[in-house]
Amino acid sequence: MKAKNCLIFGGSGQIGSFLIRKLTKNNIKVTVVTRNVHQKGLKIKTQGNAGYIDIKEANIFEEKKIETLFKDADFCINLIGILYEKKRGNTFRNIHRVFPTILAKLCKKYNLKHFIHVSALGINEATDSKYAISKLEGENEILNNFTKSTILRPSIVFSNSDNFSTQFMTLLNRLPIFPLYYSGKTKFMPIHCTDLTEIIYYILTNKIETQVIECVGPEVLTFKEILQILLGLINKKRFLLPFPTPLAKLTAKFLQLMPKPLLTEDQLRLLKYDNISSGKYKTNFEIGVPSKLFFKDEVEKYSFMWRDGGQFSTNKYKSESLEK
Repeated sequence: MKAKNCLIFGGSGQIGSFLIRKLTKNNIKVTVVTRNVHQKGLKIKTQGNAGYIDIKEANIFEEKKIETLFKDADFCINLIGILYEKKRGNTFRNIHRVFPTILAKLCKKYNLKHFIHVSALGINEATDSKYAISKLEGENEILNNFTKSTILRPSIVFSNSDNFSTQFMTLLNRLPIFPLYYSGKTKFMPIHCTDLTEIIYYILTNKIETQVIECVGPEVLTFKEILQILLGLINKKRFLLPFPTPLAKLTAKFLQLMPKPLLTEDQLRLLKYDNISSGKYKTNFEIGVPSKLFFKDEVEKYSFMWRDGGQFSTNKYKSESLEK
């Protein structure tokens, strides 16, 4: 049975834009909550079918205001997360533990059919990371407060609007030398936003009672292999230099002072741990939604903007010029 009204938090982000398109295309109404409707509203409205998107402005900690939205909701999806903390800003604890707990309690109070929370892969092992600890605590609070919840733990999520492949291509395009932390041996199973969206849609439209699902792509790639793929796609040659851990920590101390840090000490600690399926929980493959999109094939579709010549460097333009 399809959802009548799906309440989405974090709908203006990378995953949200893909998810809104998928849901509204399949005649599911979505109510998207945003902090600033004037800043994010126009973008959200263009993501899906007209008449199927309702936008509400609210701070995520205005509990009374948020509670009114649950009265007409059937399902709730939380996509909100942060990669680093800001001074005088949101903390890992507030975003990854306190806020999801509020949502879970409201889901229980208004007897929603399902609550889907997007967490992160590999957090059980990363016991020295504040990010991972807060994510795990948030998951436990959700499951303790609302049993009809599903926790999704994706590996690195990528698309043409991500902060992963696009950021690395920008850095690789500008830097002659690129650091390899932990010798570049950390393993990932990158999953495309489209595949992750399919998983969420499948859970919404089928009776899925699995409480924790690891969402992974169809291949395992090391950090070094990912960088080599990106270099090949943008036609660049760079020296990938293994960084000693003490030097990496010192670098992170300075980089985390930037308004938008390229690397923090906490992120460096996370890089010690592989970001692949653990074997302890079901994966999207096991529930019947296998990932189909490979990292290199998908990134190639938008990598031309980081090559010499930008949009005119695509194979399409090269082939046309040769024909002339």
